[in-house]
Amino acid sequence: MAARPEYSPRERLLGWSRDRPALAAGAVLALGVLALVAAKGVHDVAQTALYGLSLGSIYALGAVGLTLVYGILKLVNFAHGDLLTFGAYMAYLANISIGLPVAVALLCALIATAALAVLFELTMWRPMRGKGAGLFQLMLMSIGLAFLIRSVVQFIWGGQVKELDVDTTSTVQFLGLRIGETELVVIIIGFVVLSAIGLMLRLSTLGKQMRAVSDDLDLAETAGIDTRRVIILTWVFAGALAGLAGVLAGATQTVEPNLGFELLLAIFAAVILGGIGDAFGALAAGIVLGLVIELSTLVFDAQWKLVVGFVVLILALIIRPQGIFGKAKAI
Repeated sequence: MAARPEYSPRERLLGWSRDRPALAAGAVLALGVLALVAAKGVHDVAQTALYGLSLGSIYALGAVGLTLVYGILKLVNFAHGDLLTFGAYMAYLANISIGLPVAVALLCALIATAALAVLFELTMWRPMRGKGAGLFQLMLMSIGLAFLIRSVVQFIWGGQVKELDVDTTSTVQFLGLRIGETELVVIIIGFVVLSAIGLMLRLSTLGKQMRAVSDDLDLAETAGIDTRRVIILTWVFAGALAGLAGVLAGATQTVEPNLGFELLLAIFAAVILGGIGDAFGALAAGIVLGLVIELSTLVFDAQWKLVVGFVVLILALIIRPQGIFGKAKAI
């Protein structure tokens, strides 16, 4: 009987991290947080983490919608960021121009953005798939579509910075921490919606069908799944999530034509970090990226926080190119 090979502690640690990448990433993040606590104190770290959760919620909402589309259609949609912008301006139209309450304006923005995403599917993406368009052609179309949406928004509303009618001054205090009411609402809405999407994908019939279509569209059709319906509903979810992310970003920042474009790189980073096409990975990676970016301000000047976030992304992908969370081809 052959003797079992002996591994050094370093080899065992590397093997464990390869087998359990999500746990390894969580352990690294926890060690980083502990180091910050030792250097800056519990209060400062917890206070900054709250802002990170608000930012991470926006990233995660945008990333889940983007990765759902890629997972099912293999479409790298560069117009996704401008769907966020469209959602923010639809909320501005309903809230400021028409005078509806913010909650109603949010609902209007979700419906309008989902409808726009479905319109593009019916008039652009489905006909192009029917003609056998490749990844490169579809990617170029999405880039052109991004410029089109942005230009139309700027033509109608101009390039001036606008604001939604939200309370940006009131704060909530608990456990010695302070956070703006708007940021707290963003965190609550983000986590409720993300939890609901996760449960839908995992437990509902539609979620199982979406995962089946993502794995093999032709096989899913053979099994009797209405793939056209699944694709339409995928765009509904992607558009609604983009609209929601755009409104939440506009509520915590300002509304301007480049809002979604400025968020798009971070959203793509969350998608890649989570494993391209993996909705659960995108959800987790969006939250983690928001935390890392904000916590980095305790060490570096705030102007470098996005740079730090992308350095972390690059290092993570050097170690695990397929992404840290989940498998790259699964929803």
